[in-house]
Amino acid sequence: MRFATLPQGAVVLSEDGAHPLPMPLDELIALGLPRALEVGSAALLDPSTPYAEADLLLPYKPPAVRDFVTFESHVEGVRRSVDNASGVPAAWYDAPTFYFTNPHALYGPGAAIPRPATCRALDFELEVGVVLGSGGSSLSVTEAADAIFGYTIVNDWSARDLQSREMQVGLGPAKGKDFATSIGPWIVTADELPSLDLLCRVSVNGVPVGSDRLSHMHWSFAEMIAYASRDSVVVPGDLLASGTTGGGGCLAELWGRAGAQVPPPLEPGDVVTMEVEGIGTLTGSVA
Repeated sequence: MRFATLPQGAVVLSEDGAHPLPMPLDELIALGLPRALEVGSAALLDPSTPYAEADLLLPYKPPAVRDFVTFESHVEGVRRSVDNASGVPAAWYDAPTFYFTNPHALYGPGAAIPRPATCRALDFELEVGVVLGSGGSSLSVTEAADAIFGYTIVNDWSARDLQSREMQVGLGPAKGKDFATSIGPWIVTADELPSLDLLCRVSVNGVPVGSDRLSHMHWSFAEMIAYASRDSVVVPGDLLASGTTGGGGCLAELWGRAGAQVPPPLEPGDVVTMEVEGIGTLTGSVA
């Protein structure tokens, strides 16, 4: 099923249109996937109303957003442009590393994001996010797989000039990342995607920039969830992003390989379109 949020509230989408749900998506997600599918199936029996993709809002507000780095080629390319380093750190192979980003600076499909005032190297990051339908602590990989509710597209907007400077302190990205994350266009439930060998593509102003397959992740989503929960806690609704795909899933990877900012950084008015097979299309622009 595809669960979304429109101005009138949470809906389940069908070929006929949008069918209202009896609760917001965060409450539906907290029920867990089996119960949510029952609620969605009941809603599909009710009359639908037409909707336009321009009406889609941020699907829901996750209580926490963890962003991982699971594509080897992305690490190699971005390190050259952001860290002025080469290769992949040996520690990267030890575990699916992540950082927490800002759950209060989220944007829905079609929304324009603000460029940080001093940023002149604005970038996008093409990612897929997994939404949890249950939580726990120190989950096994099997338990983590059972906790998956569904998937959505994530654009981790990045101020590369700010990021490059602040990461010299050694605490990871902060102001280079915390200003905007786009999520959408909806949540596709896990039962709809038995295989995650999905084609991921991104374009800027209609010009293709990069593509990769989600199956090139070095770790599975279940392994990411299990690692995040180790000696800690994850809760229903938590969003865990795959990290940027390779093959030009962000401009910084291409800058690192070219030794120059080609293609150029994003400017106000630019439109970034991300497409993930089986999930949908997420569009965002620079305000």
